[in-house]
Amino acid sequence: MNDKELFEDVAYRIKDEGFHYCFNGYSSWTNIKDEEFHKLRNQYLESIEKLKNYINEKTKETQN
Repeated sequence: MNDKELFEDVAYRIKDEGFHYCFNGYSSWTNIKDEEFHKLRNQYLESIEKLKNYINEKTKETQN
């Protein structure tokens, strides 16, 4: 597949599977060699983890 086809596949999967699952469950997209794509994908996943941890901590605080 060329780059255009690969990104069309990502776009299709986002529409079909949902944005979050597309990157956090469906695939790590190793067939895409675009460095910026993977940098942004990793930042997204890291941000989600940070947000989840923050929410968990706030939930614990409010229970005390």
